[in-house]
Parts: sequence; C-alpha cells; structure tokens
Amino acid sequence: MIGQPLPTWTPFCGHDLSKNTLRGTYHSSRGPTLIDQPIQPPRRTHFIDLADGVIRAGRKLGAIDPARLDKNVLLDGAMQATGLDDFGDDWFERPFDALLDSVKGEARLNAAGDLSATKQFHHILRDRLYAQMWFKRHPEILARPLRNPVVIVGPMRSGTTRLHRLLAGDKRFAHLRSFETISPVPRPEFEQVLAGEKKDFRPKLASRIMKVARLANPRTLSIHPTGPYEPEEELGLLVASMWSMKHDAQWHVPSYAQWCEDEDPVAAYRHMANLLRLIGWSQQESSLRPWILKTPQHMLDLPALLEVFPDARLIFTHRDPKQFVASAASLAWNQQIIYSDHCDAARTGREWLGKTATMIERMRSSRDLIPANRMIDIQYEDMESDWRGTMERVYRFLGLDMAPAIPAMQRYLDRSARLKRRPHRYSLEQFGLREQEVSERFADYTETYGIPTGTPIGDAKRRRSGA
Repeated sequence: MIGQPLPTWTPFCGHDLSKNTLRGTYHSSRGPTLIDQPIQPPRRTHFIDLADGVIRAGRKLGAIDPARLDKNVLLDGAMQATGLDDFGDDWFERPFDALLDSVKGEARLNAAGDLSATKQFHHILRDRLYAQMWFKRHPEILARPLRNPVVIVGPMRSGTTRLHRLLAGDKRFAHLRSFETISPVPRPEFEQVLAGEKKDFRPKLASRIMKVARLANPRTLSIHPTGPYEPEEELGLLVASMWSMKHDAQWHVPSYAQWCEDEDPVAAYRHMANLLRLIGWSQQESSLRPWILKTPQHMLDLPALLEVFPDARLIFTHRDPKQFVASAASLAWNQQIIYSDHCDAARTGREWLGKTATMIERMRSSRDLIPANRMIDIQYEDMESDWRGTMERVYRFLGLDMAPAIPAMQRYLDRSARLKRRPHRYSLEQFGLREQEVSERFADYTETYGIPTGTPIGDAKRRRSGA
C-alpha cells in the first residue's frame, strides 16, 4: 500500500548482507582458493528499491499502465508505434511464446522488472519492423557479402572481450559498436543522418541506458565495462529473434532455457546475419572487411553459426572452469537481483553450473564440423602472461601481419588499465558451489585442452585487463 515502507529484500536467506560481508581475505598458505570470510552475494541498490516503489504507487494511482506481457498486445503495440506490419520470418514467435510463458510462470518479476521486460520486448519488436522496412527500401543491403568472419567462441569471462577488442582495433576488420548492439536498426530518418543533415540518436540513447544501468547496479558495468562506441558482441542481434542466453542471465526462466536447448536456431542466425549487413550498410564501410564476432551463445549454437557463416574462422578461448562458473553466476546474479525480489544465490549457482557444462559439451561435440585449419585454441593464462605472443599466434592463424595493429592494441590496453572501476568480487561459495565439484564436472575438458587450473578464484590482479 502507498505510504507503507518497502518490504525487506532478502536475496540470501539467513545471511546478513551488510557491507562488511562483502569483504573476503585470501590466505594462500592455507590453499590457493580458501576464503577466510566468504564474500556473500551483493544486494541490489536502493535506486531499484525506490524505482520499484514508485512504479507500484504509480500503478495504484493510474498514472502508470500495468505491464501487459501478452504476445498479441506487444505485437500490436509495436505495429501501432511504427505504422508497419511486417516482422519478417515469423519463426521468432516460437521462442517469444516460450520466453513469455517462462517469464510469467517462473521469473517472479517485481514492478520494475515487468516494466523493463515490457519495454525490452517493445524495443525488439519495433526493431524487427524497422529492419524489414530497410530491407525493402534498400534491397542492396541483403546482397552485401559476409566473407570469412572471425568468430571468438568461449565461455563468459574467459578473455573473449579482451581478445575481441584487441582485434577490433585493427582497421582490416569490421566490428559492432556498443550502441549498435543496443539499437541495431536505424530509424526511418537515418538517410538524413547519412546525408549529414541529422545526428544518429542511438549513441546518445546508449549512453543514457548505460547511466541508468550504473544506477540500477554499478557492478554490472564493472564486470563488463563498456561505452557507446566500444567494440561489443553481437548478442543483441540474436536477441532480435528472442533467442539468447541474455534472457536467462537477467531473469529466472529455466523452462525457456530448456526449450532453447532442444531447438534449431538457424533462423535466428540468418536474421543476425541480415542485421550485420544492415549495420555494415549504415556504417558506410566496405563489405569486404571481415567481421570480428564473439558471444558465448555460439558455444551452444555452432552448427547454426556454421550453416549461416560456412567460411568462418574460429578462435576458441579456454579458462579454468572454477573461474568462469563463479564469474558467470555472479554476472547473472547481479542482473537478476534488479528485476526480481525472489532471487536465490544457490539456485543461480546450480543453474549456471549446469548451463556452462552444457555449453562446453555442445562446443566440444560441434568442433568435429570445423576443419582443423579454420580454428585455433587460446588459453586465458597465455593472454595474461604474454598477450603479444598470444596475439602473434592468432595473426599467424589469420594469415595477417600483426605489426600494423600493434599501436591500436596498445592504446586499448593502456586505456583499459587507466579505467578506475570497482573490483568484481566473486567466489563459488557465494552460490552454493564447491571447487571439487566444479573441477570434477569439467575434468575431461581441462585435461583435453591443457587448461591451467591453479589461479585463485576472483584473483583481482588477473582481472585488471578485463575478461
């Protein structure tokens, strides 16, 4: 009721989540990963508590419309907003149905969460309508080739971002910028932008969204620092088909995740490819430059990726599973606590242990589809100890001289080192997991690929240059 205090928010029952519980001390003399005082999962910010209360109060007063997470309502709303009615291939409605059912039945969103979900879905559907508009207005967009893309494939927190941004500095490659993954599709007046008569509003929109994200949970942008013009992964282009692990990272939607594991996403990858063509056209860049792509989603979807990009060259990244399981669970937790009052840290840990195991299993089984001369394996520890030597291996694999790209790479590393951001603290224990359990689950993987496994979990020194 209006006027009552906001309900107490307890993300981890039985634990005091005061600031003091965020401190943890490593004692190497007692074992490399023993934590004297376990670091508890962080709680969400007061900003979200306040926003949630305002939204609930606004709905009671009739000032804010209730969320309508109904497919037909959302489709009609997007068509009314744009004056368009062609969403393209209707395959996306199948994952959309599964996602909506899971959100309504499992996610237990708070007021801020269901309002955010409604706006996200509206944004996605509106972009699908605008994309079809552009494909009809400029048929040459779909004729743009996507030759020899370089695709980085690896678990979250295995060094994919750093590798991606090092390669993106090379002008011989094309890459997505963060604002283009947030808003992949230009608005109808974009031709005036190309003519120099208007400015593209999307970078400013991305900046605003990032500012709100910092208020909602500053940890998410410390885990994955970015800016409107920073190179970014193409996950948002798969979200455009309602297909993405982004959804089960931000919401508790296990039935949707399970549904996706049994589906063929080639239609989502075809739409992603067409959005890349549209973005390349909007950048007014040569279509001959290979794209640099990366997202952990590809670990689950390699057959679909290879069907749509048959000449892709793949760089597989590897890291100690104890590190990436803990960090992935932390990343998901820090998003889910924004949108729901019913998060459970142990449940999050179990889900992401299972999900990362599935990702590894699918990636390994699909590698047989790839000729040996079109893939290379990179260790996270090698990038940490000798980034230049490791990148030279990558460039030899790509058949390119690395020398012209070194200045841009060094500028990125220097800029990253200067960033002042709060450390990303995490541990397996936060999420009800044990090192031995995780090590045993991935023992064959670490042995097969010779992955070093002795680094302390959440070692701050080893995360300064980003993951």
